[in-house]
Amino acid sequence: MTPLVVVLGPTAAGKSEIAVELALKLSGEIVSADSVQVYKYLDIGTARITPGQQKGVAHHLLGFLEPDEEFTAAQYQQLARETIDGIAGRGRLPILAGGTGLYIQAVIDPYEFPSQEGLMQVRQRLHSRMEAGRGEELYAELQQVDPEAAGRIHPHDQRRITRALEVYQLTQRPISSYRTTGAAPEPRYNLAMIGLSRSRPELYRRIDLRVDQMFRDGLVDEVRGLLERGCQPGLKPLQTLGYRQVISYLAGEYDLDTAISLVKQATRNYAKRQLTWFGRDSRIRWWQLAEDAHPGAVSEEIAQFICRSIPVNVE
Repeated sequence: MTPLVVVLGPTAAGKSEIAVELALKLSGEIVSADSVQVYKYLDIGTARITPGQQKGVAHHLLGFLEPDEEFTAAQYQQLARETIDGIAGRGRLPILAGGTGLYIQAVIDPYEFPSQEGLMQVRQRLHSRMEAGRGEELYAELQQVDPEAAGRIHPHDQRRITRALEVYQLTQRPISSYRTTGAAPEPRYNLAMIGLSRSRPELYRRIDLRVDQMFRDGLVDEVRGLLERGCQPGLKPLQTLGYRQVISYLAGEYDLDTAISLVKQATRNYAKRQLTWFGRDSRIRWWQLAEDAHPGAVSEEIAQFICRSIPVNVE
């Protein structure tokens, strides 16, 4: 099987920096596993790694889609697997790095996705009902047809509620049944899964610092530019962390300080959900990073673990 390193963890844990150091040590190339960084022009709000921070390491699946392009986890699965095969075919070590749990699971496990035939008609009907203020009714329907998914989805998460109902109406199967095929699936790759985390206070401190830096770097101008470019506020990438709150600020719904506070709180909540998702996977070897952890020293320790775990050709 193709060797594959996975670097995952909550937002602001330090994944990008450690992944680059590992790639430098182990002759690797990085495949992004971030569902928002696939879009162009969304640089500041996604904390996209800069060319300088990449240190010459090849990065794949970053910023290749227009913000209004439809893109699914199934499409990501195909592209990421093809990219991983290409990296391995060049004699390099593929490193899948990011925090989108579904994207990671879709790549490394035999994750099955439902058919898309007839999707747009079903989506339009559900969207019309949601727009008419019938969100509670739709959530109640989801509780009936897929209680497992409903238990994982917040009652006000309109996008995930409608997505789960789309799948059921298209296939007559609950979305939760598509997670994997079989009780004990065979792995696709020779895996070394690395989880990076911090103490809760330290993680929250880093999140707050990152959000403050995003606004200093021009997040408001980035969002304003996207809207001036013709991007509609309801586009999927503009409904994500940071972008959604800034759009509301620009619409006059609250002041800038409130927007910043809301982004920080939403990001902390997202980090908790990420930790819950990844905590279910016993294959992950976790590193709890100290506040003063040096990326070079941490990556050296992790690199040694990887070399003991999977075949790696170090140049």
